[in-house]
Amino acid sequence: MSSTQMTFPDRAAHRAWLAGQSALPAGFRVGSSRFEFMPAEAPKPARMTLTLIALDRPSADFAAVFTRNAFPGAPVLVGRGRLSAPALGAVVVNNKISNVCAPGGVEAAERVCAEAGRLLGFEPSAVLPSSTGVIGWRLPVGAMLSALPAAVASLAPGSVLPAAEGIVTTDLYPKVRRAALVGGSIVGIAKGAGMIEPNMATMLVYLLTDLAVPRADMRRMLSEAVETSFNSISVDSDTSTSDTVALLSSGRVPCPDRAVFALALLAVCRDLAEDVVRNGEGVRHVIRVSVSGAPDFPSARALGKAIVNAPLLKCAVAGNDPNVGRLVQAIGKHVGSQAPSLDVSRLRMTLGGIEIFSGGAFRLDPSKESALVAHMRAAELYASRPPRDGVFSPPIDFPPHERCVEIGVDLGHAGGAGAVVLGADLTHEYVSENADYRS
Repeated sequence: MSSTQMTFPDRAAHRAWLAGQSALPAGFRVGSSRFEFMPAEAPKPARMTLTLIALDRPSADFAAVFTRNAFPGAPVLVGRGRLSAPALGAVVVNNKISNVCAPGGVEAAERVCAEAGRLLGFEPSAVLPSSTGVIGWRLPVGAMLSALPAAVASLAPGSVLPAAEGIVTTDLYPKVRRAALVGGSIVGIAKGAGMIEPNMATMLVYLLTDLAVPRADMRRMLSEAVETSFNSISVDSDTSTSDTVALLSSGRVPCPDRAVFALALLAVCRDLAEDVVRNGEGVRHVIRVSVSGAPDFPSARALGKAIVNAPLLKCAVAGNDPNVGRLVQAIGKHVGSQAPSLDVSRLRMTLGGIEIFSGGAFRLDPSKESALVAHMRAAELYASRPPRDGVFSPPIDFPPHERCVEIGVDLGHAGGAGAVVLGADLTHEYVSENADYRS
């Protein structure tokens, strides 16, 4: 969704670009600490990172949206309560364990918040908890409380990159995006690789700004931005129990034009959303579906989601196989079962900008077949390779480019609505990653 298509020749170039994106807005500090512990449910050594994002002083101007999964994690339950708090001053994030449906999960999250607040000089209610990792396991609260002083001592202004690195789990690389405007900035970081179809994966996003925007406006803007960014992506169609997107303002810089701020916030969210998909577990192709001529935005987005979540199409894309029959099947399945009133008689489809379907029939020939294969290969992030000792491992830890497999679906309704949905292919690497996730 970026306005420019970036390419990176190697990890060093990507890291240099990340560093250039990572300047913290005024009034923020980040820090982290790592420790070893023994999960109670699986007694073998593990490592956890605690990441702190702290304001110099609590701010009344903050917003957050959370998962709609019916089994939300304890941090989400606590976070929903924090929305009515008078101010927010910090976020404490742990990886490795998501604190979902674990005995005493809410109490554990609150204990960590209370200790972080004490060390920072904030009220416990001014600290937002976030957790990501294995579902069902209990937090090692004692070890976390012992590690918090080191995280607080490491707090520093300057760069958000240490926080972006601290929140990752199966991500191949950290994700940072920024927008500079009217003397201030918006900087966002994200974690997410698998269990990704946000519905507001495990996805955590933190957006920081020094621009002074009132709480009510921030919450409206964030809700609107999420709809066409994070709520319009899917790696594997699974909605996490922990999805969180939080926006905090230090209020250090006046914001004379809130409309400009809203556009910048949307741009950061869309870029981070695409980063999440591109960094998905086992992802070798990002799929961008642009639906137009639909009756309304929800129906356009639902159709786009049906396409990117179709298993057979995802497998075909993984193999650089333009098996467009799987595309029309996915559309027909969705319309037939979920949107029977949707008129598809004027449907036109393109792949890589090449017309493949119109007038109720495919428009294919050998030259198009070759061009479609070339388009898919050009969008490949890396080539698959045989597993080593039965384990697949991606040969990259940076995004070489921002190209996508481009699918266009025009329903032909004059003046109709549209949506852009991002998805991913389905690879051997994805299956291997999730077959061994806990072991």
